[in-house]
Amino acid sequence: MSQPNLRVRRTRALLREALVDLIEERGFDRVTVGELTARAMISRAAFYRNYRDKYQLVEQIFDEAFAELTAAGSDRPPGQRWQEFLAHIDAYHRLYGALLGRRGSPWFADRMRAALAAMVGEHLPGQGGDALAPAVVSAMFLQSIVWWLDHDRPYPPAELAERSAPLIGAVLETAGGATG
Repeated sequence: MSQPNLRVRRTRALLREALVDLIEERGFDRVTVGELTARAMISRAAFYRNYRDKYQLVEQIFDEAFAELTAAGSDRPPGQRWQEFLAHIDAYHRLYGALLGRRGSPWFADRMRAALAAMVGEHLPGQGGDALAPAVVSAMFLQSIVWWLDHDRPYPPAELAERSAPLIGAVLETAGGATG
């Protein structure tokens, strides 16, 4: 897939920054497209050329990162992918801190948890229709991220991945899945 042109990348960056500022000030639910475009100093037309609403803006940011994490045919071990995902969270820590924090969006937290559960479910052979282990592991992933952001990222992404791996591995082992 080709990279968007410079103007599109600039528009996206301005909107991300405006979104974070407004979430921190007002909370996600109260942010409007009009406020976003005014803060980002772009036209509504520019916004709507790229996104249908504020939810799609957030989804696109998350989906791009998640696509890298779950790249088909990846030969990277799950621990490395987790570390890379945490590096993405670190790079956009203000955005994720705003979306997952007190003034954030329960919608986004649920969407992120569901995406993580789906990814975990793919790596748990023999679980059949049992969604408990993926749900528990995705909640642990999400809570690890929230804790890390709430405490101003006291460890680098690699260390957080290393510290959380035994906890998540214990759940996977108890569930009878592979931790590999």
